[in-house]
Amino acid sequence: MSVCEVGSVAIGGDRLVLIAGPCLAECEQLCHDVAGSVGELCRELDVPYIFKASFDKANRTSGSSPRGLGLGALRWIAEAGRSAGVPTTTDVHLPEQCRDVAEVVDLLQIPAFLCRQTDLLEAAASTGRPVNVKKGQFLAPWDTGNIVAKLRRAGARGIVLTERGTSFGYNALVVDMYGLEVMRAQGVPVCFDGTHSTQRPGGAGTSSGGVRDAVPALCRAAAAVGIDALFLEVHPDPDKALSDPATQWPLQRLRELLEPVLAVREAARR
Repeated sequence: MSVCEVGSVAIGGDRLVLIAGPCLAECEQLCHDVAGSVGELCRELDVPYIFKASFDKANRTSGSSPRGLGLGALRWIAEAGRSAGVPTTTDVHLPEQCRDVAEVVDLLQIPAFLCRQTDLLEAAASTGRPVNVKKGQFLAPWDTGNIVAKLRRAGARGIVLTERGTSFGYNALVVDMYGLEVMRAQGVPVCFDGTHSTQRPGGAGTSSGGVRDAVPALCRAAAAVGIDALFLEVHPDPDKALSDPATQWPLQRLRELLEPVLAVREAARR
């Protein structure tokens, strides 16, 4: 399996990598607070860390939902990462965004709904930055082989695949843990999105609902199967977050989530 180098962090090595941050870059202070707090905890736990926040939420359920500041928020993300001493990532929605975003962050993320968009994948790969693709809720795990092939053909310098749940009827997701092994068989590191996997897409009418209490169990299960990275959206006050309030994990409870996951992964590796 290839290792994906993201700044100073290697995804696919011996250690579990954490990709975490608020769903939306709501303000500059939020980015600094989360990146700093999570970075400090990860240094204590010896966990490589990549700070994540979105500058634009282009796939909100309702057109009236907050989308964010747009490209102007990229500066907040970059400066929060520099201040915490960690690499950064954010998602891109359009091919023309890729070049500008790649000048600021270390890892480009492709949203699940756009995982088959060839122009977007090729544009992301052409920047020279590694690319993390979230598997669409509508895809079988083995279908990710086509995504990897597109990125490799476009010259991607690093690829990660992320599992974030599969559609299971209306407004529901389920996680096929065996799918993690199928995705890893594509020869790339695999990440598990522990918060989005608990969503109820559109389940709150004008927004997505979710079951936050399911996050720890799913993360432990994924660690037991074998993952290279764990993706979590964390917020100091999730219920007041401007995006994904039902599934973001409370920042102050991150340690109690991470420590069992690390223990399970270490036991499985032994």
